[in-house]
Amino acid sequence: MDTNTFMQQQARKFLWFILRRFEAGEGPYNYRPLNRKILIVVGLLFGVLCLGTVYLAISHGGFGYLLPVIVFFSVAFVCLTIGLLGSDRAVANLWGNR
Repeated sequence: MDTNTFMQQQARKFLWFILRRFEAGEGPYNYRPLNRKILIVVGLLFGVLCLGTVYLAISHGGFGYLLPVIVFFSVAFVCLTIGLLGSDRAVANLWGNR
């Protein structure tokens, strides 16, 4: 077994609670490979926003930055999880399956 395949399977088992919601469903779905790439880019952008907000929180020493850090991190985490580990159906469901 390839090491990358093994690591990907282990990560999918660890993050089942996110993947389960988006991979559920029956019937046809509309998947485009570009959607996965855009999802990964959006996740990276939200990760940068999270890091910038953490920097501001540390430099200004306020707890008012806590909510944006949590929101930006959560969006980045879900986008990157679905984009990197999710099935084609999960990506299509996240985009609205139009």
